[in-house]
Amino acid sequence: MTETQGDLAALSRFIFRAPNWYVSVGFSLLVAALAGIGAFTATYPLEDAWEGIFYIGIPTVVASLCTTPVDRRLGGQLTYNRSSLLALCCELIVVALLAVASVIAVLTSVGQHFVFDVLIAALALVFALRLLVVLAVSRNSLPLAVVPASIQTVTAGLLLFVYTGAMRYVAIGGPLLRAFLSRPEKAPARLLLVTPEDLVLLVGMSALYALVAYGFVRVIDRPWRQSLGVSGLDFLRGFIGHIAEGTRELEDFFEQLGEDAVVPVTVLSFRRLGGAERQRSDAGEEKARFVLPMIHPGPMGEIGGGNLPQRVAEAADGLAFPPHATAGHDFNLVTEHEVDTLVDAAERAADRITYSDTATDSVRVTDGEASVLGQGFGPAGALLVATFAPAFADDVEYAVGLAASAEARRAGLDDVLLADAHNSNNGLQGDDLGHVVPGSKRSFQLIEAAGDVGAALADAERGPLELGVAWDRTVWTPQEGIGPLGVRTAVTDVDGRRTCYVLVDGNNMEPGLRDALVDALVDEHGFARDAVEIMTTDTHIVNTVKSENQVGDAIDHDALRDVVLDVTADAIADLEPVEAGVESEHAEVTVFGNDRTETLASHANAVIALGSALGAVVVAATILVSALIFFLT
Repeated sequence: MTETQGDLAALSRFIFRAPNWYVSVGFSLLVAALAGIGAFTATYPLEDAWEGIFYIGIPTVVASLCTTPVDRRLGGQLTYNRSSLLALCCELIVVALLAVASVIAVLTSVGQHFVFDVLIAALALVFALRLLVVLAVSRNSLPLAVVPASIQTVTAGLLLFVYTGAMRYVAIGGPLLRAFLSRPEKAPARLLLVTPEDLVLLVGMSALYALVAYGFVRVIDRPWRQSLGVSGLDFLRGFIGHIAEGTRELEDFFEQLGEDAVVPVTVLSFRRLGGAERQRSDAGEEKARFVLPMIHPGPMGEIGGGNLPQRVAEAADGLAFPPHATAGHDFNLVTEHEVDTLVDAAERAADRITYSDTATDSVRVTDGEASVLGQGFGPAGALLVATFAPAFADDVEYAVGLAASAEARRAGLDDVLLADAHNSNNGLQGDDLGHVVPGSKRSFQLIEAAGDVGAALADAERGPLELGVAWDRTVWTPQEGIGPLGVRTAVTDVDGRRTCYVLVDGNNMEPGLRDALVDALVDEHGFARDAVEIMTTDTHIVNTVKSENQVGDAIDHDALRDVVLDVTADAIADLEPVEAGVESEHAEVTVFGNDRTETLASHANAVIALGSALGAVVVAATILVSALIFFLT
């Protein structure tokens, strides 16, 4: 993740899950009652509270319960939870503005009419705010969005019309109509100051504010449509919907951006030995499987391929190890359904594997900051794990990974599973975030190291292979940086020489943690230092509401070390003869596309920065125009 993408993802901390609609409605009635006690002057406080509920709370309740069915009838997508929360926020705005206006009226000579002018402006502002939200959340056009957006303001306006006696100024209707539409005797004395001109002004102010809000949205949305061909409102709606409601609307937006891509899916499978010498019910069954789709598990949460590691693991027969591939955010899947395509490709690859019960010892080659641990399996396959630890690194770009794999195959291997260990990073600090991009010094170091490992494995002697695996779900949660796959360990033994692969279901590691875990495994279990590697899956299920949530950021390092040591001890105890093989398959999927992620993040951050300034100017200008209107009228 680049700094630009991190700035965008960090905005998710401002998003929260909308409360249940009845919670919002109940709180709105409480606020209305308290506002009534402060605003009205009846003999009894309970009467003031009831008047507050009636004149302030009823428009909120009507908006809470009616906005969703009206919006959906017109093709919108507002939920009851969202519409109730929106109505509550609008009520709080009205109450806050009236409170300020009342204080000003008491301290100055502007009088009670000033308070009603503020009320008119507040109700118009409520309409404009609701219009903005409906446009952002639903796909309605402006004329259709006006209908659900106006419910709260129209309800408040109708109550004012009926209970302020405004009907007496209108020469229409008979006694029956007036009996229902003119009830000034039931209203508090303070409301009797409202005239029909005030209600006409409310209509005009609402139209003005709505046009200003719509113009603001169109200006902000224009760069998105020109550069990406999509609406920024679609992105905003999907982003909020995913974080606050857990919806899949964001995937609909990403599908509009997506591009087709062909990606390798490589499988390294281990199965228990069969034949007469193995009289066991599990003989020939898959014991473990490394699966590596050349896809980035993002963008966040369970959107797209964010939960790719777990989905891949659930589809495997044996204990699955889905390490991070050499791919960045441009190779995020646009929808979760694309994961099925990758799982199917992995099954096709597994069905074509040619197994061998021998393997090579592991080999590690270091070139500059790049270090590659490799081990040969099957007739001519290999597992390669690349790391830049203790230096800081994030994603290895797709093209770099392809070149490194090709270099290893050129040395004499047929299939290569090249994993990015993704195990040492300092988050989003500093100018260099550690991306390994084509043409960089690190990219050539990785390519050279992969080629040297491939050559060493192609000529290496082979011996009988044993494998032991184990895993611990752990007590940690995604909020603490650990996904549902927990900690998994695979230990290979070739003629008494053991290699340890530890996979943690998380997104990168805090600096120094990888080396501390390696030291612990060397000291506790006697592995050679060059025969141990710690990996992460780069699952983005841990990044729903936090752009940085690396392994070791929220959990105790010593506690993680103890888990790793225990799981590795179980894997050593599980060692048994196996046969293994590597095979690759290609899958055609839809991904974000080249530079789309960075473009999207740049646009979003620019709109946020410029929109804040533009919004402040628009608000100031609108207040000035409103003041002139009230002064002239």
